[in-house]
Amino acid sequence: MSSLRIGLIGDRNDGVIAHRAIPLALALAAKDCGVSAEPVWLPTERIGDGKALAEYDGLWCVPASPYRDMDGALTAIRMARERHVPFLGTCGGFQHAILEYARDVLGWTDAEHAETAPEASRQVIVPLSCSLIEVSDALRLVAGSRLAQCYGTLSIVEGYHCRYGLGADFRHALEGGPLRINAHDEAGDVRGVELDDHPFFIATLFQHERAALQGRTPPAVLAFVRAMVER
Repeated sequence: MSSLRIGLIGDRNDGVIAHRAIPLALALAAKDCGVSAEPVWLPTERIGDGKALAEYDGLWCVPASPYRDMDGALTAIRMARERHVPFLGTCGGFQHAILEYARDVLGWTDAEHAETAPEASRQVIVPLSCSLIEVSDALRLVAGSRLAQCYGTLSIVEGYHCRYGLGADFRHALEGGPLRINAHDEAGDVRGVELDDHPFFIATLFQHERAALQGRTPPAVLAFVRAMVER
């Protein structure tokens, strides 16, 4: 049986529900794919220039920000994007995937996250109008998106633990691609994105990994593992 090494980008805290769920989700998905998974926690302050990330088959930027070293998280996301390494981001991982894209692809060098730079003039991640703390909500997936293919449906319900999301101004910048919206809530607010021309690059504000705590394989995690196997 082949083994996959997955780098978990974030600062481990077993008190965080998602941090307990992620290794379980990877184990379930790996079993379904006939492989084994070795998740390795990579604290953000130890990412450095990112060279050591080359040894991982995939990278997952996990919830629970602010990270101890935002630059470390952004470096890992950039390397996954540029080197076509399968990537998954959830909650804080979604927020920082947006921030990395704004800075390194769009050239918005002053792009910031409101949680860590509340006075910044260009905030691409802003406080949600209504915090999503330990709630579940209905979502509509975009037809034809990779995320919709993962789920096999356009209507899902997933859980959150989040206070920040995509700023309205940045949403307009996504209209030309290649980072595309793949999920909305019932109010039309963006809850997921994915990258064109990449083996697998999906980020969601919701924490689909929590399904593993009920013994269910999260569809997006299964697709993430399959992408690593195919690579």
